[in-house]
Amino acid sequence: MDFKKPYINNFIKNKVIRKMLNSEPRSYKKEEKSEPKANKMEISKYVNYKEVIKSRTAVINDIDNTPNEEQLERIRVLCRNLFDPLRVWAGGPIIVTSLFRSEELNDELGGSSTSQHMANDGAAIDIDDTYEHKTNAEMFHYIKDNLEFDQLIAEFPKDGEPQWIHASYREGNNRGNVFIATKVNGETTYLHYNGNENLVD
Repeated sequence: MDFKKPYINNFIKNKVIRKMLNSEPRSYKKEEKSEPKANKMEISKYVNYKEVIKSRTAVINDIDNTPNEEQLERIRVLCRNLFDPLRVWAGGPIIVTSLFRSEELNDELGGSSTSQHMANDGAAIDIDDTYEHKTNAEMFHYIKDNLEFDQLIAEFPKDGEPQWIHASYREGNNRGNVFIATKVNGETTYLHYNGNENLVD
């Protein structure tokens, strides 16, 4: 009688079981969905298409937030001339909290009818210092002192630090307006930066 055979069979069986446990089920692999190629499309060196259309509100409310080619070109101009130079100076990633908004999305968010986030008259971007390479105040001052822009807003500073930064760009027609957004009697008010410099460190 060969006493080694059952041992060998069990060894082979256990080896097969371990291999099955350590591998992903085939059905799971088939269900995996790759990210749409459009989301990876490069808008500028540091911005991709996914960041352009990203909106939790649009997803929740099933709102189409797709820019047309003219709007997308204005966004490219904004990113290449304002965001990318800022990103190089910051030395690391900067969170884009809001970029493009379709008209329907803008209405849902209660935005202005002339909001540059809709990219019909230039384009606008909201950014935040989540990664902490530079503070929002530092980014505000860098844009103000070094880059061309249409509008720059320090949003609701607290102890001299803006909660986020709004910046826009209109090719060939930038106004260079600088504001500070604040609350006055519960209403949002935009103060001219000159004369209120103490609100942003």
